[in-house]
Amino acid sequence: MSSIIILKLLFSIVFSFLVTFYLVPLFVVFAYRLNVLDVPDGKIKNHAQVTPYLGGAAVFVGFLMSLALVFPFENKILLFMVGSTLLLFVGLIDDLLRIKPYQKFFGQAIAALCFLKAGFHLKELFFLSNYWNIPISFLWMMTVINAYNLVDVMDGLAATLASCAALSFIVVALFFGHIHIALLLGALLGSLLAFLWYNKPPAKIYLGDAGSLFIGGILATVPFLFDWSLHNWYGFLTPLIILAIPLLEVSFLIIIRFYKGIPFYQGSPDHFCLYLKANGWSVWEILIYVMIMSMILLVVSLLFSSAYINLFQCTLLAFPFLFCWITPLMRKRKVAFF
Repeated sequence: MSSIIILKLLFSIVFSFLVTFYLVPLFVVFAYRLNVLDVPDGKIKNHAQVTPYLGGAAVFVGFLMSLALVFPFENKILLFMVGSTLLLFVGLIDDLLRIKPYQKFFGQAIAALCFLKAGFHLKELFFLSNYWNIPISFLWMMTVINAYNLVDVMDGLAATLASCAALSFIVVALFFGHIHIALLLGALLGSLLAFLWYNKPPAKIYLGDAGSLFIGGILATVPFLFDWSLHNWYGFLTPLIILAIPLLEVSFLIIIRFYKGIPFYQGSPDHFCLYLKANGWSVWEILIYVMIMSMILLVVSLLFSSAYINLFQCTLLAFPFLFCWITPLMRKRKVAFF
């Protein structure tokens, strides 16, 4: 790998970091003036004080400015940005006006159709008809977009998970030689890291729906830029590994809410981070825990996508991972580390 590539990637990360780091305090002021605030409700929102949204807008601007400098723009990427921007605006409308779930899903669906129109969809499901590739891709996008929206219920959590996912995709992209993908994700990673400085506990600003939907849209769509079959016939399954934690969150929430007899889109205090907090975990412990688990997923995804381990071995590794993920949710912590 040439030094020029490394320098361009570092520039992508550092530039987006600096822009976002500068913008976040300004967006805090805007949020207070526009009354775009997250008010504690004593149920799911248990933060100590009123906290501004609009953090996602700062991440978006930092990402876009860095991308404009390092990424070659073309029709495909323009449609990608149209879909991402639409998700941002759908989230902003929800942050400002609290739209109904079906209206929110409709906006997400339009954005997903923009991504599909740009050619972001599965092309490697050799065992299925091509007619299934589009609906499966659409379902994937909607799931990941909402997964990041759902995990955004604790200081630093959604941004930490998104940063770990972006880093994982960057590592895989560099291994495959997909330099442009790494630059795109570097712009996202830098913005997320800058935002995390202000979003770490106790958070001074939140992503809001605008940020979580926009980030979910990027991480749902970027996998379609990869040539997953380059090293592994089943490489297209790699994003399932990288995004396993938010996907587990949305899966468990659907199951739990179905069991409780409430709609899957209705809010409830059944998020994994809230279970961990109820079992004696601190916010910092939860963040460190998800970072460690995400780094494990990074290693497994790289080994799998590069064919160092096969599908059967990867499936076997899923069982101890699930055990390590579920056990803390069931057991009360007796000793705190922080």
